[in-house]
Amino acid sequence: MKTLGDIVEAIRRFNAAVEERVAEVRSDPAKGQAVMEEWRVLRAKVPEVETPTGLRLPRLALPELDEPGAVVKFLQGEGLPGKFPYISSAYPELYLDPIEGPRTEEPTRLFAGLGLAEDTNERFHLLTKNQRSHRMSTAFDGPTLYGMDSDEPGVFGKIGEGGVAIDTVEDMEKLYAGFDLTAASTSVSMTINGPAPTILAMFVAAAKRRFGKDAAEKLRGTVQADILKEVQAQNEVLFPVEDSLRFLLDMCEHCVRKMPRWYPVSISGYHISQAGATPVQQAAFTLSNGFAYVEMLRQRGLPVDEFAPRLSFFLDCSLDVEFVALARVCRKLWAIGMRDVFGATERGQSFKLHTQTSGRSLVSAEFKNNLTRTALELLLACLNGTNSCHSNSADEPFTTPTEEYARLASHAQSILLEESGLFRHTMNLLAGSSGMTQVERAVEAAILTEFETLDRLGGVLEAMEQRYQRSAIQAAGYRYERQIADGTRPVIGVNRYWSDEPRPVPVLVRIPDERKQFQIDRLQDFKLRNAERALVALARLTRVVRDGGNVFSELIETVEYCSLGQITKALQETVGRFRPLV
Repeated sequence: MKTLGDIVEAIRRFNAAVEERVAEVRSDPAKGQAVMEEWRVLRAKVPEVETPTGLRLPRLALPELDEPGAVVKFLQGEGLPGKFPYISSAYPELYLDPIEGPRTEEPTRLFAGLGLAEDTNERFHLLTKNQRSHRMSTAFDGPTLYGMDSDEPGVFGKIGEGGVAIDTVEDMEKLYAGFDLTAASTSVSMTINGPAPTILAMFVAAAKRRFGKDAAEKLRGTVQADILKEVQAQNEVLFPVEDSLRFLLDMCEHCVRKMPRWYPVSISGYHISQAGATPVQQAAFTLSNGFAYVEMLRQRGLPVDEFAPRLSFFLDCSLDVEFVALARVCRKLWAIGMRDVFGATERGQSFKLHTQTSGRSLVSAEFKNNLTRTALELLLACLNGTNSCHSNSADEPFTTPTEEYARLASHAQSILLEESGLFRHTMNLLAGSSGMTQVERAVEAAILTEFETLDRLGGVLEAMEQRYQRSAIQAAGYRYERQIADGTRPVIGVNRYWSDEPRPVPVLVRIPDERKQFQIDRLQDFKLRNAERALVALARLTRVVRDGGNVFSELIETVEYCSLGQITKALQETVGRFRPLV
């Protein structure tokens, strides 16, 4: 799989073609005049809006250009919002107040996961009660992330800690109770990777139970399911890489054909960054993983225009200067690669992005400073035109978010997008400065260098076998921590300006032991009720795996009678377990 070299060449050809066109309109007066006339007409079409204070502003901010070469460089090199190569935005408008009618779906996606399904459901209702749309993002506890049941020996202390415990389809019904999952205004995201096909199958089965057999085609959202980044940055992998990828691609194929509103994989740089990667490494490894998935799906015989519009991305946003332009560069590189190397049409060129503020940037020392850190990261995320966003809670360094700080994190987005005037009136109000352009160029060049390294190693999978990505991430993480320790990376309250006052004892969220035992009891009741049918379902699932059928399609039936742990064990007995590379 050596397409990254082709992508690097395509990007350089694109940049060269823009410069050639610039030179052409500068040397040919007739062509230059035509460009300026096109520019005049374009500017004249931009409507004006009036701010609450009576100031009139254009709805789209365009640069003040009076020379055809500069106009071509802007229109072709950067593009209008929603136009190739999508540097400004994947869509023509984001965050703006509507000219008339109701506001569109807000980008805010609210992350929650604690205790049992009912506890997280209660938190979702709390966080969404003031939202026009219900965009929920779900965190799972440790046993669920590793495909284990809550009654496994040794996991009792982890049940419901740091995420929600989900063992069965009945838990999944409770998790989103009270939300209309088939509504156009509802969207569900699930942060899970190794057991992602089983968890999504539970979600589909639970939706069918509540909303009928045709519910799946109406479901909106995504499941993370990014196995490549798990191998590169984390270790939540259950099966050998080849089999993990097969189960993932089965899920993608099923969703593309039968769940037209669902994004079956959220190609994730967030955890790559949290594991220690630099911003450039995060972008380079995430984009290259995305291109690898495209290549694998194409090799399965799926037309690129059927699956490419259903791919989405997930990046973090922290405080380093690269985040001024990181997502803007990613949109450009993805669009060029998809168009010029994979032949995708417009819908498949668009880089749809969810951003989360950086958990790694938050510290427990004087933790209320985290409110400021998150606010700045939110601003950078919106400057980069993210399509959805989750803002972290200030108390996350030491506990599952409390209600107080979860609400403050959510309200930070509302203050930025609804209370302030930064994004309500004019598209591109703060984009395209000289400094931002300089950062874009430097970031793009550094990402292409990483692509070339991966290409020399044989491509994404081959580099992964040689531990290239993991080693690079670990080295960067070590440098980051060393910089904090020696003070060259300032962290206020940690290595600068710390307070001598006694630190307050923070409120910690803990799940009572009786709640954990309750989860075990109802899981065992589920297993007892379905004991005979589970044996039949697992035998059928095993046959599908061995016969080369679509495993995800079968899982939707299996989860009716089997728990997450039962399914994981059956699949591991069939294909084996993941063994980390050494």
